[in-house]
Amino acid sequence: MKPSGGFQTKPKKEVIMALEQVFEQLLTLSRLRSSPLGHLMDDFCDSLLDQGFSRGTVRTHMGRVYHLNSWLAETGWIWEGFLRREKVDKFHKAYRKRCRPRGQKDGHLQRNRLSINWFCRYLEQRNLLKTVACIPLYEPLLSGYLKWMKEYQHAGEGTLGVRRISIGRFLEWLGDKASPEGVGELIPSDVEGYFLDYAERSGHAARRSMQAALRTFFRYCRHEGYTRLHLDEAVPVLRTYKLSRVPRGIEEVQSQSVLESIDRSTPVGSRDYAILTMLHTYGVRGCQVRALRLKDIDWAEDLILFRSAKNGKDSLLPLTEEVGVSILDYLHKGRPASDAQELFLTCRAPFHPLTNSGTLSALVKHHIDAAGIDVRAKGAHIFRHAFASRKVAQGHSFKAVADVLGHRYLSTTYLYTKVDFNALKQAALEWPEEVLV
Repeated sequence: MKPSGGFQTKPKKEVIMALEQVFEQLLTLSRLRSSPLGHLMDDFCDSLLDQGFSRGTVRTHMGRVYHLNSWLAETGWIWEGFLRREKVDKFHKAYRKRCRPRGQKDGHLQRNRLSINWFCRYLEQRNLLKTVACIPLYEPLLSGYLKWMKEYQHAGEGTLGVRRISIGRFLEWLGDKASPEGVGELIPSDVEGYFLDYAERSGHAARRSMQAALRTFFRYCRHEGYTRLHLDEAVPVLRTYKLSRVPRGIEEVQSQSVLESIDRSTPVGSRDYAILTMLHTYGVRGCQVRALRLKDIDWAEDLILFRSAKNGKDSLLPLTEEVGVSILDYLHKGRPASDAQELFLTCRAPFHPLTNSGTLSALVKHHIDAAGIDVRAKGAHIFRHAFASRKVAQGHSFKAVADVLGHRYLSTTYLYTKVDFNALKQAALEWPEEVLV
């Protein structure tokens, strides 16, 4: 029936569902929308597209989530308004036994777990994933220790994170004794035995970290009255000498070779060049580069602010032309559109700041290897050592170098006296003349 007045009704606009934007085969669409998770697939697919994933990557993730959906259907599981994390863990165990990948199995399982994690993250954001909270027996004791460290020892967040891991391992080793009453039953030989066993299986830095953690933990226990013994004195002493090693840096020629080897025509290359140029120019820590925000760059005054790290000092430094140009190049053709305030982001969706220190270290190592540079250490910190060594060798005062590096105490900068060759020459004794008899 036609409407009166000669007006024509407008045809309804066809709504294309998210899955139809990625898949074409009707059979595939039907399988993805099958029970028990099928009613979530369009919304999950749409969330992946909104985060910037390519259609090829979305197809891959959706295909792996389909394996989870099929397994749930096989086990007779019915959607009740949420999915439990424990059920996902059971799927991973079952999938490990049944999958037959073409390549390496471990790599395949890791990629499959990654896709399922994206789906679980989607469920968490919508309160559709439930997890049975399993609080360790030692959690109250550990939480009390960390609170004491923060309030009485003024420990920073980084230190608290390291202490949580170290003391958590010790308390796991205690088992049923991981309580105030259990700590009261410990004797010095227990502490000594644990630490020596740990030291045999760990490197130098890990041993020092555990040593410091155990000592502060037992001081906390004595402060709270859990033990009357000075168990902190039972932690064995591993002799180390503060200035026993020469700083491991990279030479200036090698640094330039690394920078010149980076292909700046790609988004990844423009980002990595800006990062390495910043490390080389200012000698800042990798965590300071990762935390650098857009507002920390004052283009009008040619200044750049690096926030303090390790309870050090903020560093407000001149924005050099080389660093400024590299940042602008990255902003114009490398940095993806994002609401994140951090300057440096990942180059693959979903775009987010470089929150993991390992990411930056791997980035530096990749370019050092690509340039064919042979150095012992290949992390971001070698540029910091190189910067300090270079400035000391050029005659800059230790106070000036400490200010740029953000060292709160001048003694921290004394490590670089070993590369002050001009001063060492003045201290050298003359070679005695040979006397012929």
